[in-house]
Amino acid sequence: MLPQALNFIVYLLLQILIVRNLVLFDVSFCFLYLGFLLLLPIEAGVIVCMLLGFSVGLLVDIFYNTFGIHAAACVFVMYIRQYWIEAVTPRGGYDLGITPSPKVLGLQWFITYALPLTLIHHLLIFFIEMGSFDLFYFTFIKVLASTAFTLVMVIVIQYILHSSRRPVL
Repeated sequence: MLPQALNFIVYLLLQILIVRNLVLFDVSFCFLYLGFLLLLPIEAGVIVCMLLGFSVGLLVDIFYNTFGIHAAACVFVMYIRQYWIEAVTPRGGYDLGITPSPKVLGLQWFITYALPLTLIHHLLIFFIEMGSFDLFYFTFIKVLASTAFTLVMVIVIQYILHSSRRPVL
């Protein structure tokens, strides 16, 4: 439990203090805090995940002044996360206490797991923020670019910051 609380603080501080101002070409935004939610233990319950998603999203909303957009996207992603984990479960299942990270389950599995959830998260954020489909193509480009940027950053942080002896963020 303590490593997860530390992960919560680290990902939130990274998002608010550093990544908040990191934008590529005015279309690609990094929502690194999603890494904390994606890397919750596999056996974490849906309600716990949704509450954590709401907490993280609400804190990000407070600092971004986005009035619940991140909270809504995080709660929805945490709701469908368990169904998606069941869909991508290997034949032998998972060990207890396993974290769905690229270093533990492999890069290919992690991308299969994280890409759809990240895409859905970003679709919700950007289309709720737009409030309409008037700029559909521009918004969709933002979604795709931001999904790639976020996923790459989450993977890079997993490989750089964590040795195989320590718990994975």
